[in-house]
Amino acid sequence: MFDPHLPHSAVIDQRVQESPGIFSLRLQYVDTHVQDIFEFQPGQFNMLSLFGVGEVPISIVSDPDDSHFFDHTIRVAGRVTEAMSRLQPGDRVGIRGPFGRGWPMAQAEGQDVVVVTGGLGCAPLVSVIRYLLRRRDRFGDIHIMQGVKHEDDLIWRRQYETWSREHGINVQLAADVPGKAWPWQQGLVTELINTLDLNLETTISMLCGPELMMLAAIAQLRDMGLADQQIWLSMERNMQCGFGQCGCCQVGPKFVCKDGPVFCYSEVADFLGAKGF
Repeated sequence: MFDPHLPHSAVIDQRVQESPGIFSLRLQYVDTHVQDIFEFQPGQFNMLSLFGVGEVPISIVSDPDDSHFFDHTIRVAGRVTEAMSRLQPGDRVGIRGPFGRGWPMAQAEGQDVVVVTGGLGCAPLVSVIRYLLRRRDRFGDIHIMQGVKHEDDLIWRRQYETWSREHGINVQLAADVPGKAWPWQQGLVTELINTLDLNLETTISMLCGPELMMLAAIAQLRDMGLADQQIWLSMERNMQCGFGQCGCCQVGPKFVCKDGPVFCYSEVADFLGAKGF
């Protein structure tokens, strides 16, 4: 059991520049015992720290069965992530975690799964997609919908192309501003939802991205007949401690770091998109 206050040192095994402002780090705990007992669920996050600079919450994007390493994809969005962007293989970071509640993978078994993401909101769901593909016989059809503002913002393009060739995988991508060779949808990712022919009795949806995008997606899914209990989403807030002590991420009675970041829509419907929350 990890002490939630105590960071452990992890070494960077690989670094991938995904786009000009987004990079991925493959990490491994320096202490092999810590690595051996480290477990997580898709949708959980770690607190990554750079000693003398600061700490940030970042989703885990690898599959839980990848026991020898774990991956984080990071957007440069401030002082800490800017400093982390200059790290190279062999450098070290501090890790506390994992924290939070992940996606309802047990509930999703036997169901068709609809994944809708916007921007880097795809990161908390890439772990889900990898989980589904590795255990393909336990799930129904998988619909993956990812939207970006500009074509150049799309990361993991090769992965989407690979996933789209898998049996029972429906990948649809959208860009507000596509290039001339963009082969997918021009416009909002939420416009793709209406193309789905859902079995309402056996479908679960998972959403992550800007709240306005998720609200639009939720409205469409509900109009199509999905119940609130079939709609799950990952929320993003200012998370400082990771386990509900500082209160920075509180939304109504919920702590996003502890009670989420994954919530059933029915749990947060009164607070999602509301001013002051």
